[in-house]
Amino acid sequence: MPSPKELRLQLADLTGLSNAEIAYRARMLELCSAQDPFGRSHFNPGHFTASAFVLSADRSALLLIFHGKLKLWLQPGGHVELADVDMASAARREAQEECCLQANELELLSPKPFDLDIHLIPARKDEPAHEHFDVRYLFRCLSENAQAGSDAQDLRYVPLNKISELQSDASVMRAVERLARL
Repeated sequence: MPSPKELRLQLADLTGLSNAEIAYRARMLELCSAQDPFGRSHFNPGHFTASAFVLSADRSALLLIFHGKLKLWLQPGGHVELADVDMASAARREAQEECCLQANELELLSPKPFDLDIHLIPARKDEPAHEHFDVRYLFRCLSENAQAGSDAQDLRYVPLNKISELQSDASVMRAVERLARL
């Protein structure tokens, strides 16, 4: 399980954040002090999740999944698990599961988070509404083997300049804007 203390240090060290991310970081730093900030049953206000923005090998396209429940094209991501050593490994595992990739097919481009986001998860039959405090990392896929896996109805590499044409969300577009500046 990731260490709240290590995550706090990583978050405090981030620079170049958007105004939204500065606000998210403040809330994430506060959540690091909670009893179980990574626990799926920590609903008030929510818990940490991890996502992976995965670039194609030539860095011209972003690997996106069509999320079945949300009906949006998004980056792979999800809940932190006990076996995850840190947040980057949680993001890698999620990309592996949702894109049917092996760990050695994903190159982590920086050990620091690439993007931060907090988004509301609506109430479900057995869970109250809560927030996902999503810490996102940047990877490059070293193979062409990606296929839709868990939580993904479809998967595709989308050229960075074409992502705005898909049904996605503002946080994906923020990441695309950041990638365009790199």
